[in-house]
Amino acid sequence: MENFGILKEILLTEKSNALLSDQQQYVFVVDPKASKGQIAKAIELTFNVKVVRVNVINCYGRPKRVRSKFSRRYTLVGKKKKAIVVLKDGDKIDVA
Repeated sequence: MENFGILKEILLTEKSNALLSDQQQYVFVVDPKASKGQIAKAIELTFNVKVVRVNVINCYGRPKRVRSKFSRRYTLVGKKKKAIVVLKDGDKIDVA
C-alpha cells in the first residue's frame, strides 16, 4: 500500500484536542486496510517525526436500509478506522 493513500485526514474534535493538549497524542482517520506499521511509516515520512506508539480503533457504522426493486438489504454507513499516534518527546505536528 502506498504511503500517500494511508492517511485520510487528521481528526479535530473536542476529544482529540484534549488528547493533543494533555498527552501529545494525534488522531488520524486512516485507510481501513492499513496496519499499525504502515500507519507509523506513513506518518514518519509525511511529517518528518518519530512515532513511538500507534493505537487503532475500528469504528463500525450504523446500518442503513437500502431498498431496491427485488430486495431489502442493509449496508453500513459511517464505517471508518482511526489511529491514535504518540510521538517522540520534542516532535510535533502542526495541525493548524
